[in-house]
Amino acid sequence: MYREKRKKMKKITLLLALIFAVNLTAQNQYEKGMNKAFELWGTQKNKEAAQLFERIANAEKDNWLPPYYAATVLIIDGFAIRDEAKLTAHLNKAQALLDKATAISKDNPEIIITQALLNTVYVAFDGQKYGMKLSGENIQLYTKALKIAPNNPRVVFAKAQWDIGGAKFFGQSTEPFCKEIKRAIELFKKEKKKGKFHPFGGVERAEEALKQCGK
Repeated sequence: MYREKRKKMKKITLLLALIFAVNLTAQNQYEKGMNKAFELWGTQKNKEAAQLFERIANAEKDNWLPPYYAATVLIIDGFAIRDEAKLTAHLNKAQALLDKATAISKDNPEIIITQALLNTVYVAFDGQKYGMKLSGENIQLYTKALKIAPNNPRVVFAKAQWDIGGAKFFGQSTEPFCKEIKRAIELFKKEKKKGKFHPFGGVERAEEALKQCGK
């Protein structure tokens, strides 16, 4: 009886060790891939970075971060595209990746403000065509994100930047929103990292934006 229990325990231990080893290998491959993708992005090899993030997303079915970063790279690149057909195709791909991230992590403020950024690319491309519809949608997105995460510095900063753009367009004071950028900076300084690849930081951009605020 005792020997049988020992054999069972040994089998369970070996099984757990095998599972741990497999998970560790997968985690290492994931981390290596993510690190490489960030390295490519950091050296402005944006196309390669987006493609690698997307490949990782296809392997990491339950992880919102790879599709989120793949979409983010594409969205930022979208600001440089001047052909509407190319821009639409480009942002449609980014949208599909954002939708994938949203399906994994619903009501995620990081994803919500990135959706607003995608909308902003369209507005920046042709404000007359896209401004009316997407401006209202962005107000709703930023309001929702702020309600979910009122002390998330990226949410506070992104909303303030959007509000400043609107205030300038309508000839209104930007002072209230400059104060929000100051608040975002303080929140950035207090922020603690949630995970190795979780969105983090942005204080440098906020400080630069504050210098230009009110001008």
